[in-house]
Formats: sequence, C-alpha cells, structure tokens
Amino acid sequence: MSSQIKHIDTILIANRGEIAVRVARTLRRMGIRSVAVYSDADADARHVSEADIAVRLGPASARESYLSIPKVIDAAKSTGAQGIHPGYGFLSENADFAAACAAADIAFLGPPARAIEVMGDKIAAKAAVSGFGVPVVPGISRPGLTDADLVAGAEEVGFPVLVKPSAGGGGKGMRLVERTEDLPAALASARREAASSFGDDTLFLERFVLRPRHIEVQILADGHGNVIHLGERECSLQRRHQKVIEEAPSPLLDEATRTRIGEAACNTARSVDYTGAGTVEFIVSADHPDEFFFMEMNTRLQVEHPVTELVTGLDLVEWQVRVAAGEPLSLAQDEVTMTGHAIEARVYAEDPGRGFLPTGGVVVGLREPEGDGIRVDSGLAVGTEVSSNYDPMLSKVIAHGADRTTALRALDRALADTSVLGVVTNIEFARFLLADVDVRAGRLDTGLLDRRLEDFTAAEVSGEALIAAAAVSWLTTWQSGTDDIWSTPTGWRVGALAPYTVRLVAGERSEHVAITGTPAAAKVEIGDGSPSLLSAQIDGDTITIVVDGRRETLRFAHDGNAVWVSSARGTWAVRTVAEPSVREDDTQSGDAEILSPMPGSIIAIGTTSGSAVTAGTAVVVVEAMKMEHTLTTPIDGTVELTVAVGDQVRVDQVLARIVPTDTEKDKS
Repeated sequence: MSSQIKHIDTILIANRGEIAVRVARTLRRMGIRSVAVYSDADADARHVSEADIAVRLGPASARESYLSIPKVIDAAKSTGAQGIHPGYGFLSENADFAAACAAADIAFLGPPARAIEVMGDKIAAKAAVSGFGVPVVPGISRPGLTDADLVAGAEEVGFPVLVKPSAGGGGKGMRLVERTEDLPAALASARREAASSFGDDTLFLERFVLRPRHIEVQILADGHGNVIHLGERECSLQRRHQKVIEEAPSPLLDEATRTRIGEAACNTARSVDYTGAGTVEFIVSADHPDEFFFMEMNTRLQVEHPVTELVTGLDLVEWQVRVAAGEPLSLAQDEVTMTGHAIEARVYAEDPGRGFLPTGGVVVGLREPEGDGIRVDSGLAVGTEVSSNYDPMLSKVIAHGADRTTALRALDRALADTSVLGVVTNIEFARFLLADVDVRAGRLDTGLLDRRLEDFTAAEVSGEALIAAAAVSWLTTWQSGTDDIWSTPTGWRVGALAPYTVRLVAGERSEHVAITGTPAAAKVEIGDGSPSLLSAQIDGDTITIVVDGRRETLRFAHDGNAVWVSSARGTWAVRTVAEPSVREDDTQSGDAEILSPMPGSIIAIGTTSGSAVTAGTAVVVVEAMKMEHTLTTPIDGTVELTVAVGDQVRVDQVLARIVPTDTEKDKS
C-alpha cells in the first residue's frame, strides 16, 4: 500500500446525468477543475454546462461514447486530468477500465482492478469473504457447476432455492424455485438469460431467505490499511431488483446487530484490499433480524449514497478524491456518528399507470423542492430531452429529519412540490408507497412493493386541472391586450353569449370546457355539467383558479398542442383536440390514431401507406430499453403511416392513422 500523496487539480467525470452534476458540485467546493464528457445526445445536458470543461466522446450509443475506454482515457489526457471519477453504471465496475487508468498514470476514484474482478464474480466473492469470517447464505457455489451438480446439491441446501448467475446483476438470470421437479427447467432458462445478458452462463444456488430485507453497509477504506463503515441503509423497497425508496439507518436493526454487520462489511473490504468508497450488500430475514448474510459488494459509489451523507455529515465524493490522492482517513470508527434519519426517492421516467413502461420527452417545465432538510440530486433542466438511450432515472429527492416519521413526512411534501412537466414520471407512485401502512411502520421486505402494485391506480385528471389547462389559453388571449370586442374572449355577442370552448383530452378522459366572462368573474362549464363561478390568474409558471370559492394553484407549461398541469394530486398532459367540421347528419367516426406507448425507435413496419388493414393487423414495432412493442390497428380501414424504420419517436407520438372503412363508419 502506497503512502505517496498525489497532486490532483483536475478530475474527469466519466458519467452523465444527476451523478455527474453531483460529483461536479463537490469538485467545485474543493477547488478542483471538473471535466465533463458527453455523447451527441447529451450535448446540451445539464452536466455539460455545470462542468468547467467538456469533451465530446461520440454518438448517442453508449458503446460508442460513455463505454469506450480509449475515448475516455484520451479525453482525460487531452484535458490534463490526473483523476477519473466513474460515477455508477457505465465503466464504474469495469476492471479493464481501472487497469487502463493505472496504465495511463491516472488516479481511478475507485478500488484496484483486482477488487473489482473478485467482487464482480459472485462465486469468487463468496469464497473471499468466507475466508474473513463473513457469513454467507447457505448454498452451493464453485466454478464449473453443471446442471446435474446443482440438482444434486439442492436438497442439501434446502428449498426454496434461488438460482443465480455468477456474473452480472439487476436480477437477470435469477430464478426462485420451490420444488425439486421445477429446478431443471429453471436452470436451463437461467443459463440462457445469463449467457445472453453477460456472456457467461455460470450458475450457483443459494437458499432463499423468507421475507428478505435488503440492507447494505457503506464502507470507506484508504491506502494505509484503515477501513471504517458509515452505518447501514435499508433498500428493501424495490421492483424487479431495482431500488425505488432507500433510507438510513434501517428501522430493523438494533445497535448490537448494527455493530456486527458493520464489522462484517469492513472485513469484506479487507478480503480484497479495498480502497475508496464501497457498499456491501446483505440479506436479512425480517423474521430473524439478528441474522445476516453477504450477498455482494458494489465496488463503486451507490445511487443512494446521499442518505448516508445526510446522517453522517460526510461527503463521500470528497473522500473518494482524498483517498485517490493517497491521504489517510482522518476519523476512526468510534468517531463516526449518525444523526437523525434520511430517506430518498428515485424519480424515474416511467409510467406506473402503464405497467412502468419507459417514458420520455422534452422537459418543458421543472419545479424541484427546496428547504431545510431537503436535498435534490438532479440532472434535469428545462429543455432536457429524456430519451431511451440511457437509464430512466432522472433525479433523487432526499429528506433528512430528526426521526423517521419526520423524514417520511418531509419527503412526501418534497415530492408533492416536485414536477417534471413534459415527461411522465413515477412521483405519484413513490408518494403512494410512502403512504403505505407497512412502509410507515417500517415493516418492509423485498416483496412488499410488488404486492402493492395491484392497489395502485394512477389519478385521473381532475376537473380543476382541466379548467386550469383551458384557462391558460383563455388568459393568454386576454393578455394579448386587444381592443376588439369580437376577439376578446368574454363571450360577448349581439345575441346570446358565445363561450370560449375547447375540447381537452387527458389520458382516458375527454371533455369540452367552456368559459364565459372575464378573468375576475367568469363562468366555466365542463361537459354537460352545471356552470361554476371562476376567476383565474397567471403568475409566471403557475395559474391560480378559484372555482365556486375553492382556490387552487397549479404549475403549467406548454408543449405543442398540450398544456402540462401539475398539482399535489398529480401531473397530466392535457391536449387540445380540434373539433371536426362535419354536417349534423354525418355519422363518420374519427380516424383511429396509433400512438407510441413509450419513447424509442421504429424497428419494423408491417404494412405500407394506403394499404387496407383489418382490426388486429400489426402496423409498427417500437423498441425501447430492450423491449419490443407491436402496435396493431383497432379497426378496419386504410393505413396512413407517419414514421419509417429507424425513426426515433416520443411517447404518445402519432405513428399511424387508420381511416375507417364504410363498415366501420356504419358502426358509429
């Protein structure tokens, strides 16, 4: 281990989005010059503007930009960077990248390549930590296990068992098996997925821990042999092995167990001569909280590291820099203190109301919370384009309070004050989770979120939101300052009043909204309902409406023919739909539009413009985040395509229109 102090005044951040912005913030405070890298898709991204200097890596494809080791190393050399911070994801746990940094005499703000290699192989990792007395889940794990070996060993391990791939992560290749007769098929399926995802079909078995909780411990280690832990984080609220809500400390552990699990994490780091910041993940049974078992070690900074920073008062990125420069840790284990409670919610570009399909679009309006005890790590700005090129996580909202109850309430309030207009997010679902009785009581396990999914229903657009959307365009006309009584939208006519009327569509709801009068005194009617008294006023990006004495302020932003509106109850895109000019006796139904359910690319088209199609005919195939969605026509008719193979499309973009046949017209 080296005690040489290295001079580091410039660090390249080999990442993007919120983590790149967060790392740059600490570097600026430390007086260190930051270098951003970007792909063509991120040329105008926030992390680029917040760094001191930025270098283009290549096209939007991560393989040709953020994952290109030679390009990242060249960018560091050309800017004089003495260190590289990998963030998380991309190259952060790539042993070849760590070795390339060492070969170029550039400090890698992570552990040595050997530690990444050992901990990246789950079988080798279990063997390494076992030698240091760290408890591991009972199972069978050694290189080269055949299906026959695994079937033979399963009975000794004990059912239920978890089939796991040695390489990779994210839940890919994992299978839960409860009976002997189901194991062969599960092994075959797991091998196929592991080989496809990681290029390695090596498998092993572990006993499945009933009612498991996911608890991880943050460690810091320097190059002088010092290792400390900074307490644990509870990460049990996850969907498909992806975390959604994290907190520190865990509401499960007592002080004695906290001390034992912390020492086990430190021993895990010692087993591979670890340096820098890292996280050791453990599985703990909710029924036996004093028993814990090693799962894996993440050899990088974790997404959820802010909750540890808030309860310890330490900046983990600063310590990554100082350790990489050769400095020893300045505090001992008994000097680490945890104050209060912190909880974090991840904001994803996904639609819980549509089965968590990825979303996207351009951020046309943004409001992020502020206040005592509130922290936001975000890569967003107005104008940010959220596409399917990269991970859907947009930001993190974190709250710190004197106790868990206070922190939970503060986070809910902060999420209510968060709006990302132009992109559908999971914010409403995160608030739904925070309100759950078991979550509030700390009765957690890794299956809780999935069990609650069927109870979640996305909020339908409220009448107030529809009125606000209509009033935005109505007030815009008022503010034009015209003196022409015929164009001023009071509804004044020589005969009966003619209201300002629009047809609005939001989700499954379609309504006509009619407004008559002035901003200070108007009447508004939704659909065929009774009119209500209305006053409305715009102030910047908010509109305040008073309907029959009830006052509500909503945030809004324009997006083409849509107005995005947001309140504490939800966020909706409200589209203005043009009324067709038809005779009263014309029974023609409207053309059917095929909309993209998510942002992505068109990879196949099943017909040509002008072709006759029948209901159920495959028209286009959209791919995003490695998922393919085949879209079919709902009616018989003639197809008019608006896209071509290779086009990048937005969520809800019109991909094709179906002009109905005479038969379909007759149905209306």
